[in-house]
Amino acid sequence: MPLRDLVGHQHVTGLIVSAVRRGSLPPSLIFAGPDGVGKHTAALALAQVVNCLTPVDSPLPGDACGVCSACDRIARRAHPDLLAIEPGETGTIKIEVIRDAIEQTAYRPFEGRARVVIIDQADALVSDAQSALLKTLEEPASSSLFVLVTARPAVLLPTVTSRCPRLRFGRLSAAEIADALIRLHGYAESEALAVASTAGGSLGRALAEASDELRDARRAAQRLLGITAGSGSPEQRLAGSVDFAKGGGPKAGAGREVVARRLRALAALVRDLQVCASQANGDLIVNRDLSAELDRLTGVFDQARLTHGFSAIARGLRALEGNASPKVVADWVALQL
Repeated sequence: MPLRDLVGHQHVTGLIVSAVRRGSLPPSLIFAGPDGVGKHTAALALAQVVNCLTPVDSPLPGDACGVCSACDRIARRAHPDLLAIEPGETGTIKIEVIRDAIEQTAYRPFEGRARVVIIDQADALVSDAQSALLKTLEEPASSSLFVLVTARPAVLLPTVTSRCPRLRFGRLSAAEIADALIRLHGYAESEALAVASTAGGSLGRALAEASDELRDARRAAQRLLGITAGSGSPEQRLAGSVDFAKGGGPKAGAGREVVARRLRALAALVRDLQVCASQANGDLIVNRDLSAELDRLTGVFDQARLTHGFSAIARGLRALEGNASPKVVADWVALQL
């Protein structure tokens, strides 16, 4: 996939192509950002840019064509000058793998302009492997490019991060995710909107989680929002939180995943209510298919209450990440809305 076709991140992709065109691209880079937002896809697209046989002039001047033999083989991970590294069965990347990559980059590319080494989930590099990379990252071969892809850059050694300029990939907007689901994956608009609103800015999450689970999350969020809108009674709110927190099945952590998914859906609904209450551009609303319900609830929730609720949901999500009880988090959020 050429950089111009990447979902979102136009500013970052523009910087990459401009740097390649000017010959100022650093030889070692970190692509950092949340899981599932397109970092690895961007790294492959960068490999295409530096090795494309017929670069294009528009809409992104200098971008890869995406169809020549070099671009095709890079997309299929079959190009001899592309080395893709990822964690092994142990969930780590061992020093032997890195030593082999360093040895390969000491030689000229087989046929392309540059040999590109993409280390996916670079935070899985063991300490010895990171240390082995240091000299190569500081003084790489002139025809080599290293891209470390990670959602957890803080796990990398400071000596590694200091040698690699970092490009930040942010969360995708719900509109970008919905558009990608419709345009690239054949989703109906209503289904795409429902999935996008609960995906937390991650296209990867939207595609990985079953759409029925995401629709369930939005329905649960609607029910809790309806209960809290119609009642100030703590008893009724806590009864609603029981429904909100139930489900998940026997898998360890499943209840936590369910509540987190439903909280993300709730956050999207509250954000839409903030847009409605402020009479901002209606195109900013994510759950456009629920416009009638949003209009009804706008008269109940004022901006101060919505701001407080959105903050409470964000704190609830952080508490879940910190291993708090899903039931306790659901109860607390229900009382705060």
